[in-house]
Amino acid sequence: MSHIPPLDPMVAAKKGFRESEERLKRFWKTVDVAEGEGAKGREWTVLLDGRAPKTPAHAKLTLPTEAAARLVADEWAAQGEFIAPETMPATRLASTAIDRVSQVREAVADEVAAYAGTDLLCYPAEAPGSLVAQQAREWGPWRDWAGDLGVPLAVAEGITHKPQDPAAVARVRELALELDDFALTGLAAAVPLLGSAVLGLAVQRGALTGEAAFDLSRLDEAFQESRWGVDEENAARTAARRAEAVLFDRWFRALG
Repeated sequence: MSHIPPLDPMVAAKKGFRESEERLKRFWKTVDVAEGEGAKGREWTVLLDGRAPKTPAHAKLTLPTEAAARLVADEWAAQGEFIAPETMPATRLASTAIDRVSQVREAVADEVAAYAGTDLLCYPAEAPGSLVAQQAREWGPWRDWAGDLGVPLAVAEGITHKPQDPAAVARVRELALELDDFALTGLAAAVPLLGSAVLGLAVQRGALTGEAAFDLSRLDEAFQESRWGVDEENAARTAARRAEAVLFDRWFRALG
């Protein structure tokens, strides 16, 4: 799918902040948000010293709800002497929504739906028995939840790919396209992190917290850690991924 523009918010952020060998200094003192009227109704613009910062494509950093704008504004306010894009995930999501996803909604929905075809929740372990039982207990209800949304998914046996009903995959695509650009951006980023369209939709719709969905996505990994332990590097990687999941939850809640 190389024809689809990069959807990784970190990529958008790096392009927007014009990568260079020099770190960019903070150039503002005050941060606020301002309410206004946009093409799609009320909107809130982030302001730095009374002026709107630009996205990578030079659009105003404007969001559909005050809570979402405040989430972004807080990241700008928290910057120190130098700008650290990696500490601004909500800003990255907003920029990606405005500059990228708004232009390729159909392609983004296709990528979200593709995860339903190989959803993590449909590939439980075959052994040991305790893990098999845990996955059945904790994943089963969310497959049922997906079925209630019109996304009935079949469980595979072992690691062999099991094609899903095309109607179920199409329904995920439909649910994705019902979202505005900002929520669709969050979903497109959350689903790959979780390896599951079902878990991503559950977080987006408020049925699961981001942290709970992340824990469900790594039952196998957590089981292995309980048996063999975990090293510092893996622990740090898991903590960073967990923080991403929590951010997606905050993003969806802020969008309302």
